[in-house]
Amino acid sequence: MATRREHTSQESSERILNAAAELFAEKGYRQTTFAAVAERSGISRGSIPWHFGSKEGLLLAVLARSVDLISAGLGEEPADADGTEAGLDRIIDGAHALWALPTTKLFATLLVEALEPGSPIHGRYAEIHHTLRDHCRRQLEHLPLPSGVSAETLAAAVIGAGIGIHQQWLLAPDRVDAEQALAALRAMVAAVVTPAGT
Repeated sequence: MATRREHTSQESSERILNAAAELFAEKGYRQTTFAAVAERSGISRGSIPWHFGSKEGLLLAVLARSVDLISAGLGEEPADADGTEAGLDRIIDGAHALWALPTTKLFATLLVEALEPGSPIHGRYAEIHHTLRDHCRRQLEHLPLPSGVSAETLAAAVIGAGIGIHQQWLLAPDRVDAEQALAALRAMVAAVVTPAGT
């Protein structure tokens, strides 16, 4: 059973992570400071390195939590457990998973930094994409795919489209209807995985 001190420490860590996620999303990694995180979280600046070691450690912790949230939200039930329609819903849920998080903007903001040579977040960012692709692939493996189309390749296309929709919506929410675009993506995937005449 956790002691009161451990509970307080965990609560402080969560407040720091929430504040850091918001600031990384708003300003990017380089422009975010411990002082800004301390001010937003209400936790002393000196406590942040005690919890996370360094600014890089804090960012990696934010991304690790995001991976855990995505994984928990997607679940493991196979796509054919209750039919193709439900399976398609779970596949598109994978593309939609980033939008459901409170740190949605974080992924778009950090993309350029993740692509830079030697980036400290490259591996964690790639893991987020892998988590989404892997979930989608596992669902697609239980559905009838056309000859020459692998579940792995189609998963990369679906998640790529979902992330692209998400980024366009962030840039121009008044011009891009994310829900309608997602519905169109679902219809396209359904046309690929549903045999003609069914």
